[in-house]
Amino acid sequence: MSVDRVLLDQLYRARLMELRERAESAGFRKNGSVEVLRARLIRNQVMGDYDFSWDGIQAMSHLELGDILKIFGIKSSGSHKERRQRLWLHLNYDSRRLTVENLAEMERDKLHSLCQKLELQLTGTRTVLMGRVAGVLASQGRGWGQIKRSLRRNGLPDVQTSSVQTNEETEPKEEVIMIEVPENPIDFLQPLPQHQMEDAADLLSKSDGKGNNSTLQSLAGMIRDIERMIGTILNSHGGRWSQQEEELFLRIAVRRGWPVEDEMTSTRLLLVASRIAEAKGSRDVAFQELGATPVSAPKAGAEDSDAIARIRAKMTEAERIIAGLR
Repeated sequence: MSVDRVLLDQLYRARLMELRERAESAGFRKNGSVEVLRARLIRNQVMGDYDFSWDGIQAMSHLELGDILKIFGIKSSGSHKERRQRLWLHLNYDSRRLTVENLAEMERDKLHSLCQKLELQLTGTRTVLMGRVAGVLASQGRGWGQIKRSLRRNGLPDVQTSSVQTNEETEPKEEVIMIEVPENPIDFLQPLPQHQMEDAADLLSKSDGKGNNSTLQSLAGMIRDIERMIGTILNSHGGRWSQQEEELFLRIAVRRGWPVEDEMTSTRLLLVASRIAEAKGSRDVAFQELGATPVSAPKAGAEDSDAIARIRAKMTEAERIIAGLR
């Protein structure tokens, strides 16, 4: 399959602002996360001659789908149906938005449409449809939505990018961070409820028949350490959890001697880390001052203190009434 490998290599390496500039100059929509933008640009600029409608994907052969998935930089193995599902998800949804947890908020008509596109049975209640879609998302895991880390870091090994490297050396990189400062900053070190941590540990140690399950179980035993590490990163990065924070998380894990060298293990760990960060209220961009916590938030004024005193008085009165009824 012949494609412009130099352009593909540049898209693999590009950061969010560069991808937005490319999309804007080419007349494409520039909204979405870095991975959504990258997939859109690869689809339109590298593989513009291909039909990626649902019918077009259905008409592709098993081998052709494997080659196309490799060009998009995502997992290419699996059955013919799994490859079709993965490609459709990658081109039409944001993996940070379409998660098993978010299916509960989805309307039945949208769930029905998803089942149709994912080639699932269309009969049943809303709960049944949600379960079918959740099964596909769980089985696909992180196989769609994000390109492989090796491509993101190193690009294509056989492509000469000296001109790109020269430009990067002469013009220092500047990362633009959007910051929305909330009235009361969040302390991301606040621990999550026990049931959420148990769910995260179960997801981390869940066996899928691949890799070393004992390694995953060992990491699951350190789930609170993982949570604290994520909270520290979120606090220091203004509540942002993106590709940069994921890479920092893995680097810290390696320095701590955690067994994350295996790609399957690191992929599962990043999936769980993203779920924990999302549960803590993270976003794709910083939304509070870097390092801000409730400790640095403005102190309550006199009116706030009066309100708190009234609430405490009401609670004390209610406790006395309840005690009298016992």
